[in-house]
Amino acid sequence: MEYLLCIAFGMMIGALAFWGRCVGVRRDLNRIDEKYQRLNQEKQIVSGFTHNLADGMGEDLDHADLMQRIARNALLGTGALSSCIFEREGDRLRSVAVEGLFPPQKITPHTNPARYDTRAKYLEYILRSEIYEMGEGIIGSSAKECRAVLVENAESDPRIVQSTDPALRVRSLIAAPMLYRKRVMGVLAVANPSDGSFFNQGDLSLIQSFAEQAALLLHNATLMKTQIEKNKLDFDLAIASSIQGFLLPNVFPKIPKLAIDALYRPALQVGGDLFDAFEIDEHKVGLVIADVSGKGVAASLLMAICQTHLRHCFRDSASPAEVLRRVNRLMALEVHPDMFITITYAVVDAHNDTITFARAGHELPLLFHAGAVEKVGSEGMALGMVPPAMFDRFIQDKTIPFKKGDLFCLYTDGATEAPAENDEEFGLERFVQTVRDNADKPPAEINAALLARVKSFSKRPALPDDFTVITVAHL
Repeated sequence: MEYLLCIAFGMMIGALAFWGRCVGVRRDLNRIDEKYQRLNQEKQIVSGFTHNLADGMGEDLDHADLMQRIARNALLGTGALSSCIFEREGDRLRSVAVEGLFPPQKITPHTNPARYDTRAKYLEYILRSEIYEMGEGIIGSSAKECRAVLVENAESDPRIVQSTDPALRVRSLIAAPMLYRKRVMGVLAVANPSDGSFFNQGDLSLIQSFAEQAALLLHNATLMKTQIEKNKLDFDLAIASSIQGFLLPNVFPKIPKLAIDALYRPALQVGGDLFDAFEIDEHKVGLVIADVSGKGVAASLLMAICQTHLRHCFRDSASPAEVLRRVNRLMALEVHPDMFITITYAVVDAHNDTITFARAGHELPLLFHAGAVEKVGSEGMALGMVPPAMFDRFIQDKTIPFKKGDLFCLYTDGATEAPAENDEEFGLERFVQTVRDNADKPPAEINAALLARVKSFSKRPALPDDFTVITVAHL
């Protein structure tokens, strides 16, 4: 009998232990289920937060509106009474978006509240004027240390600045850095749960997720805006390049006994070099080459103005120097003080076998004849560099013979100063030798050989400066 009682008692103890284990397992399962439900809920909230911000990007919101949307969604997602975003500006953090009455954390004298229509607007002004150094207060510390800060009970926390205004008392606060690839873009902060409780670790995790998603979306928004602006700029540059191409001649005057070609390659989409060729009469052609001190759109616009004036003035005088005097006077008010234009204007006379030119600070023209090369020059200063009276005094014409078999070359410094990998320049000597090596070829092939030689020497993917060469052969 005792034996049977012992067995029964043992079975009862085993049953109780098994029941206890079942209760423990059920309790663990309940906790896991609660945690799963909480994580799933957090996931849905973060997903909704991200979706709302992505919609804002799709609506093409500007930066300020996107910041405001982030603050609003953070408030809605956490059930907080207020939220604020502090954007990083160098080593400082400035409040840029506020939702609700976010309690200021710097109590300083402010403008008279009477100046504002409502108390809310006055408080918004106070908060927007707040600037924190990195490491200053809860906000600055969160940014500097790259970590989220949870202040569960702010009433007893000495780090929290409390206002005397009951509506601005801080009961509980979370501040989380908006990080993208370890770069702090700002701080997202929320204050005071709407149900009167305190924020907890779950709320902290949620705000951290919001801050991370906000940083990613802000980065993408900035990247998208930059790309859009770049595309617009590329489009504008393409149009400017096309217009510049229309302004530069691609067909040269047909003058007996002369073969003419020009080759132009801008360093950028649009450049600051200019060349032109126009028929003066049946025996004469006018040739222009110029270079603005700069590159890009500004230089190309100045070149277009210069070309327009040249096209107008060459008909009024047979003297290249006088033409340049008139152009310089016309452009005196159009050339920016820190810009100038070097230019050479030459008139090639196939009937009298001469070239008359005026040089305003430009590279010396080259005359190849009888196996020799001569650097020919005349006095003159660049357009826009000095007052017109001084320019007029220095500029002068020079006439040189140009006979059968001769070559005449005009060029910009991009054809001689192109650097190699060791910074050695292409130089005039290599330029001259290339022309000599190809002297028996048409001007177009001579110019092509010069460009190929410069590119081979430089060994760079793009030309460092605008390249322009005009070559004239006397046949």
